[in-house]
Amino acid sequence: MTRFPWPAALAIDAVLVIAFAAIGMVQHHGGFTAGGLIGTAWPFLAALAVGWLVALAWRAPARPLRTGLPVWAVTVAGGMILRAVTGGGTAVAFVIVAAVTLLVFLVGWRLIAALVARTRRRG
Repeated sequence: MTRFPWPAALAIDAVLVIAFAAIGMVQHHGGFTAGGLIGTAWPFLAALAVGWLVALAWRAPARPLRTGLPVWAVTVAGGMILRAVTGGGTAVAFVIVAAVTLLVFLVGWRLIAALVARTRRRG
């Protein structure tokens, strides 16, 4: 795969985590405020940072399996743990929806990038 700049990958991940939080707020609260968005997103953003460290994501930031899966797993697990210890909700349905949505977001863009890179190499 063509070398993907890690700052861009980190920014994509962060934007997608924030989008996840915003979508959830709109769906469940009918809108959002900046404070509410920060309150909803911060546990997952903190866990995303840990996920990047655990996966050494800057080495291969756009690899779906090597980087995307561990970043996703740590982001979901860490985000839920942080929510639980700070009094946020962790209902089973929320955990499932968060896990699936963040899987699609954090691994999905990497799969698309890999397909685009493969197509460019062949073309």
